[in-house]
Amino acid sequence: MTMHLARRPVLRSDHLPEDLHPVLRRIYAARHVSSAAELDYSLQGLLPFTSLLGMERAVALLAAALQRQKCLLIIADYDADGATACAVAMRGLGLLGFEDVHFLVPNRFAYGYGLSPEIVEAAAELGPDLIITVDNGIASSEGVALARKMGMEVLITDHHLPGAGLPGASAIVNPNQPGDNFPSKHLSGVGVMFYILVALRSQLRAQNWFATRNLPEPNLAVLLDLVALGTVADVVPLDRNNRILVAQGLKRIRSGRCCAGISALLAVANRALSRATTQDLSYAVAPRLNAAGRLTDMALGIECLVADEEGLAQEMAQELDQLNKERRDIQTEMQVQAEAHLDELGLDEKTLPNALCLYHPLWHPGVVGVLAGRLKERLHRPVIVFARDKEGLIKGSARSIAGVHIRDVLETIANRHPDLIEKFGGHAMAAGLTLHEAHLERFRALFHEAVTPLLTPESLQGTVYTDGSLATDDLGLELAEQIAEAGPWGQGFPEPLFDGEFLLQGSRLVGERHLKLDLRTPDRGRRLGAIAFNCTGEGWPQDVERVHLAYRLGVNDYGGRRELQLVVEHIVPLKDSD
Repeated sequence: MTMHLARRPVLRSDHLPEDLHPVLRRIYAARHVSSAAELDYSLQGLLPFTSLLGMERAVALLAAALQRQKCLLIIADYDADGATACAVAMRGLGLLGFEDVHFLVPNRFAYGYGLSPEIVEAAAELGPDLIITVDNGIASSEGVALARKMGMEVLITDHHLPGAGLPGASAIVNPNQPGDNFPSKHLSGVGVMFYILVALRSQLRAQNWFATRNLPEPNLAVLLDLVALGTVADVVPLDRNNRILVAQGLKRIRSGRCCAGISALLAVANRALSRATTQDLSYAVAPRLNAAGRLTDMALGIECLVADEEGLAQEMAQELDQLNKERRDIQTEMQVQAEAHLDELGLDEKTLPNALCLYHPLWHPGVVGVLAGRLKERLHRPVIVFARDKEGLIKGSARSIAGVHIRDVLETIANRHPDLIEKFGGHAMAAGLTLHEAHLERFRALFHEAVTPLLTPESLQGTVYTDGSLATDDLGLELAEQIAEAGPWGQGFPEPLFDGEFLLQGSRLVGERHLKLDLRTPDRGRRLGAIAFNCTGEGWPQDVERVHLAYRLGVNDYGGRRELQLVVEHIVPLKDSD
């Protein structure tokens, strides 16, 4: 599909510090940073926990459990946010004095998502007094009811959007539940759990818990490496509050004060601890962690994150790395099949449906979300990819584009056709659902019907927004390193992307699927190296001498030398007539 380049508007930046590099001033202004204070990422700037609805009840519940050293069981989710939230809960509750804390993560193939009745039955065998859900539970009314009936209290910690009614839990902390006044609705699951621990520590301090027992008050900032990883991995918008959490976590990682699991996962991905970025967390650590939940059981990922012994963490990181390689192979095969199917239909930009539902009975249910994301990026349409679940049921993973709130779309369909969707949940950009295989064609038509009014011609074009061009003097290592330090960058606060025309001196394939480019600036005064990942150059016009690139400023430190490298996100070969 055609990709279009558009430049972000140039906004006033005179409200930002004058000692900032002019390019950074332009970048921050384009992201609507309105004062220098918004760039202060110290922990003092975090929003207070007091405005989170349900926090007082949650803290009272936990404090009472601590007094009696009750048995706690963490029910985790099987993605990176759920794994890090579980690890934060395990580590943080231990720091606060709990002695009997365990975790159980549902295997997606046996139990499905959330606090289902089936996982409650399994949990009951462990005899917990209190179940704590992390990154799930807000839609688990049946499971919560069963747990309460069996004599277990339930604390739900979640950030997903709730349905029409809330579960009857002992306490619920979720910034997106009705009536919650917390200023940021973008906390990840691990962020919610971290806030609960901070609130509990404050309560215990007020009760002189630490002083009367001659215990040191724990520094919960030691958990921020995990908070940063989960926040970035879940692709929640990086508003200022989330940027503080991520910046502080990255600071700990870079200084070597992170947990053994994160250190091992960065090492197995050949990423330098001292220069770790959100890109490293997103594209190196998170996929390896997620591979456990996609192919086997996220318990391996959680065990890696709670391990304190470096050798053990390294062994588990190696296992996760191998699982991720298997996941990539499965994903590649599924993507080839999906694209072949689309090619068979003979669809082009004019005939491609506004929303796509794809299904193959042999596709791996743990990888459909990744495939949906890849197809969405290629086709610029909301995509749902289904795989076979239990007998007669299929499970879908949805990925959306700007302007289409995918969970709201599913809710609209479910409200109008209550017999169609078995269950669903999620966010604006990603969601999941289950339905009967026999209902797929009917759902496909209704999905297309619901999405179409929300689309504009622009939203289907796949626009790449850039921060404009750079002067030749700015194409250097100094600015690249300043930008790397100026983040954290991520969803809602995108890493700077520039565009411009270059002379193409040569290109070669490296690593089988990455295109290395030798460039010169248009005035022929500067030679530059560039790389386009997952691009072979296939289909390019022959003898291309000029290209228009959308690129990030990267650093190539191969062989111990640090030099500027343009990381190309989009390439437009230019002809002499252009």
